[in-house]
Amino acid sequence: MLEESDISVENELTNHFQIFKWTNQVFRITTPYRLACHRIFFVESGSGNIQIDNDVFAVCDHGLFLLSKGQIYNFSEDSSITGFEISFDDFFWEKSPASANNCKAILFDDASQIQLLPLKEADFGELNFFLTLLYKEYLKPGYINKPDALAAFLKIIMIKMANVNALLVGFDHYEKHVYRKFIELVKMQCRFSHEVADYADKLDVPPRKLSDLCKRCSGKGAKELINDQLIVEAKRSLRFSSNQVKEIAFDLNFSTPEQFSHFFKKNAQISPQDYRKRLVNIDR
Repeated sequence: MLEESDISVENELTNHFQIFKWTNQVFRITTPYRLACHRIFFVESGSGNIQIDNDVFAVCDHGLFLLSKGQIYNFSEDSSITGFEISFDDFFWEKSPASANNCKAILFDDASQIQLLPLKEADFGELNFFLTLLYKEYLKPGYINKPDALAAFLKIIMIKMANVNALLVGFDHYEKHVYRKFIELVKMQCRFSHEVADYADKLDVPPRKLSDLCKRCSGKGAKELINDQLIVEAKRSLRFSSNQVKEIAFDLNFSTPEQFSHFFKKNAQISPQDYRKRLVNIDR
């Protein structure tokens, strides 16, 4: 089982943005990384697997992986990619025109829900075209407005990516806005607050209305989404820390270890202890 010390935490980006073009890039080292920024893998062709938090995805041709800051990922040994790797932080994104903010929110505020986007031939070709332009601009010597030009290219790419999954349909709708804010709050505060009413109060909407709009936007109620994020946090702690179950329970603001164990087993269909034991066997 991996300990917290086994996870490499990425350094902050020096210029808040970078892009690499990979040609048959083979990943020999499988150390998991905790992302310090948002990451996009645009795969022209590839093989192997990538694990993002607790989910494993095949590295497939014409695929697009979206990873958000704070997620943990690693490639399986000898995985390979031909394509682009793009990294950017929130500071860099602020240079992008405000009209693109909703696209970033849709794609990265809850990236775990759309971690992989398969691309049709036309979408792949269009994105590849703009990514190639972005890469060429990135390689040019520095000039005074270069970050703004790169951010403008990234805006176009973000809009194109959002369109791939038809995510821009009605994205300005009030309910979508409230939903995205709710997801953002849950990711930041679920360790401290488990109740729908707490988030509804912060968003200035009645709890029942919040749950209803979550159901319409995601197919899940507000409480279910809170529980899902708690399970993600619990699994991260069980996998990447050596903390005892009771310590994890209190860290996640459960009253007792027994309450946490009951919650975990109900939502993950396995006890915390058995989940950790399973990981030990997998990592051997």
